[in-house]
Amino acid sequence: MNVNLKYNLLLGFLFVISFQVIAQRSTEKWKGQLSVGINNPIESDQSAYYSGYINFPTVNLGVQHMLSESFGAKLDLGFNRSSNNNTSPEFKLNYTRVNLQAVYDFHKLFPFLPDRVTLVGHAGPGMSFSNPLGDFSENKYTFLNALGGLEVHYALSDTFSIYSDFGYVLSLSAKEKYNPAINGFSFNGDLIYLSFGISFSLSGCNYCY
Repeated sequence: MNVNLKYNLLLGFLFVISFQVIAQRSTEKWKGQLSVGINNPIESDQSAYYSGYINFPTVNLGVQHMLSESFGAKLDLGFNRSSNNNTSPEFKLNYTRVNLQAVYDFHKLFPFLPDRVTLVGHAGPGMSFSNPLGDFSENKYTFLNALGGLEVHYALSDTFSIYSDFGYVLSLSAKEKYNPAINGFSFNGDLIYLSFGISFSLSGCNYCY
């Protein structure tokens, strides 16, 4: 075998190995998240309509991409159902949000935590869709929001963890809203949620939780 052929084979081999490593690294940073929990809508006006402190369900579904061990981004969808307190006029509300968030894993800042436990902060802008049901179904809002939250993860394996997520969704809606005395219930306020779920790698994992 001549020198040029050996050289070309070596270059080809190194190219294949490098490509595989790069491809592997580019696909080991994606994960999915699914959680279910409770919520509490917070309304700033003084209308007679108000929900209970605990409402079910909250369902959050997201996809996350880690750019490094600490920094990443995620796109997630949240659905929340709430209803009236016993002393409030009857109503039901579907509140849906979509948020694009920055993600930060605090594991390097808190090295004293157990190996399987980590804290993940997330925050970012989004859009909220408020849809009352029944007699108030026309009193809808679509408005901007800003979400901030903290997740606590416990890794069951390198690619699978269980976690809790506490978040606050700040309404960026204008103050104007439907008149409760004339139009009945509507909602364009803030929302707090607490959920529990699973986080799983979509293609193997360097930065799993």
